Amino acid sequence: MSEAKLIQIPKILDERGNLSFIEKGNEIDFDFKRAYWIYDVPGGEIRGGHAFREQKELIVALSGCFDVVLHNGKKECCYSLNRSFIGLYVPGMYWRSMRNFSTNAVAMVLASTFYDQSDYIRDFETYLELKNKDA
Repeated sequence: MSEAKLIQIPKILDERGNLSFIEKGNEIDFDFKRAYWIYDVPGGEIRGGHAFREQKELIVALSGCFDVVLHNGKKECCYSLNRSFIGLYVPGMYWRSMRNFSTNAVAMVLASTFYDQSDYIRDFETYLELKNKDA
């Protein structure tokens, strides 16, 4: 997978409560090394605002809703996540930010790498230079 895209996550409907799951090789094409979640985001705050050189991610709204804004170096696209059975696959070298968090929203992220500060690109102009250099 080289493009960002929405992914349908399997769901098992049950009157006692629904269940969803993610399996390597089915929903995602990478081994995830790290899972983290973002929650208690104050109104109006923006999370992210960076790109990863290598890291791939799957972002899922476990609760509530929020927007993920992606930029691929040429254009920007906004994905509204609000269902726990829809994930957003984000490959490396996409600038991303997350905003418009609803009350009690929880964003879960499955990442293909362990935390590595050197994988982050935190300046948008630097990101654009690197993207144009690779193009």
